[in-house]
Amino acid sequence: MYKVFVNEKKLLISKHSEELEKNLEYESFTTLEIALDLLENTSVKELNVFGENIDEIWHEFQKLFRIIEAAGGLVNNPGGEMLFIKRLGKWDLPKGKMEKGESREESAVREIEEETGLVDVELAEFINTTYHIYIERNGDKILKCTHWFEMNFDGEDTSKPQIEEGITEVAWKNTTQIEDEVFPSTFQNIKLIVKEFWASKAK
Repeated sequence: MYKVFVNEKKLLISKHSEELEKNLEYESFTTLEIALDLLENTSVKELNVFGENIDEIWHEFQKLFRIIEAAGGLVNNPGGEMLFIKRLGKWDLPKGKMEKGESREESAVREIEEETGLVDVELAEFINTTYHIYIERNGDKILKCTHWFEMNFDGEDTSKPQIEEGITEVAWKNTTQIEDEVFPSTFQNIKLIVKEFWASKAK
């Protein structure tokens, strides 16, 4: 199953019909174009495209976009807090575009250290990949695939925002603060990855 966010609306690509606001059975490439049109131009907030061959549907879906790969992390400290950045008035997790020749892991560590000012962040394990769509100023439709890693930090807190990247704040947040302060002012894919991470730790 793939979850893609389109202007904070949810598009699901799955094998079966789901209990969502709207379901479309995959017939051809046109089904995907219709799905995107509904999410971009109507009040539909969540939509599921379903069909047996999910890999084929996903392959066709990717043809609609220029793909950008990014990597980032959920950085945790020994006090059970998670690291967030504030950019353009919204809370976010540190992440950024992968550079040519970099592995996902290398990219995630580099981006976190650049955006937050921390050094010697310790990579733990891969969590998941999130997907969201946006349109660039030149009209290009982008599918951004962000690979997320669990990370730990137990060093001197040298955190400072990377101002030139539009980051105004770097802050450690505990679970209550994440639910009360971060979730009301963040993106759906950020909320999703944090909740999935929590769920995996609760098992």
